[in-house]
Amino acid sequence: MKTIQTESHHSINNNQASYHNRQAIGWTREQMAERVAQDIPDGAYVNLGIGMPEKVACYVPKGREFIYHTENGLLGMGPKPNDDDICLDLINAGKKPVTAIKGAAYFHHADSFAMIRGQHIDVCVLGAMQVSEKGDLANWSTNDKDAIPAVGGAMDLVAGVKTILIMTQHTTKNGQAKLLKECYYPLTGQKVVKRIYTNLSVIDITSNGFELIELAPNVTLAYVTAHTDARIIDRRDKHTKFATAQ
Repeated sequence: MKTIQTESHHSINNNQASYHNRQAIGWTREQMAERVAQDIPDGAYVNLGIGMPEKVACYVPKGREFIYHTENGLLGMGPKPNDDDICLDLINAGKKPVTAIKGAAYFHHADSFAMIRGQHIDVCVLGAMQVSEKGDLANWSTNDKDAIPAVGGAMDLVAGVKTILIMTQHTTKNGQAKLLKECYYPLTGQKVVKRIYTNLSVIDITSNGFELIELAPNVTLAYVTAHTDARIIDRRDKHTKFATAQ
């Protein structure tokens, strides 16, 4: 696998995470975020979901610029601030401190969702509880009695953003598959996911189902297949450069 360099001078092939309980060695969350950033085109308007996807803001490949959008009313979000530079009035949708790049714009929450619903955002990176081989996404509720009571902005994002990318661990903490033939949690959207980035692999959603286009270091196809509850087609030899819709 070719080593990928970014302005942060990290390498996906370095500092590999060792997963316990006999799990394969794959990408850390930071390396996953860096890998996602490689597929975002220069000049794209990008929304990052709460949690793991927020890490993507720290990895902008050299020579590219991403304009980050946050649902609570900021276009031009920068990376996480240093502890001495935190402004409690400047936060993202996950209520975490952020910075603003030169030329950033602030606006009403309703205007932010108008941008989303009007298909003005090119890419959204979201977390997932489950993803089906058809591209169905479940990322807001487990349907348990104490589950989150509402879907939030995720449903607007999957309906209005041009390209939906998923960044998630390949399995749950209990080892259950997150990539399934059919989701059994409540859906956020149907047939909305284009590509999935996990700690083990990168997988496209196609008319044929899950198509593997890249394995993380020291991870085998057999291991990924064993931890996926659906058929996976190996397309690594036929993979062409990924292009998001703009």
